Amino acid sequence: MTATLDLLRARRSVPPLNLNEPGPSRTELDAILTIASRVPDHGKLAPWRFIVIEGEARTRIGAVIAKAYAADHPEADAARLDIEQRRLAHAPCVVAVVSRAGPHIKIPEWEQVLSAGAATMNLVVAANAAGFSTAWLTEWFAYDRRVLDALGLEPRERMAGFVHIGRAKEVPPDRPRPELDAIVTRI
Repeated sequence: MTATLDLLRARRSVPPLNLNEPGPSRTELDAILTIASRVPDHGKLAPWRFIVIEGEARTRIGAVIAKAYAADHPEADAARLDIEQRRLAHAPCVVAVVSRAGPHIKIPEWEQVLSAGAATMNLVVAANAAGFSTAWLTEWFAYDRRVLDALGLEPRERMAGFVHIGRAKEVPPDRPRPELDAIVTRI
């Protein structure tokens, strides 16, 4: 087997609570994002973009998340609001992948959405290949317009996910994977 296949066979998500410093340097992250952008992209539309959330920005966006949660859940206590405030603060780096899919005369929107998913997965694989651990999450705030506005998303843009990047305190055990017979049809 090749190193790439070994990486793909062993890759697993590490919860953001288990991700520590250091995160990728600017040079490392630029290399990871360059690889993330090398995906199938019918029509060369680049129907996705990346928002890097590091340092103080994690706390600033966390405050927006907590405020939105508090507005929708007035019964939330301080402990719960702290959880919401820290959603993006555990990993040293979070990359939000934004889908810019939209109507096009030749390129179906579904293909554009799949390209954003492929960019997100390439980001995950590239970060892991660079020695980091990751978690690709969405969570409720990926669909909340108040949070999306704070991140600068246009009305037609959607969040493909937040990729948390850092160094694993510990790698969790692998979860059960589907048996091929249950997911493969040969005709």
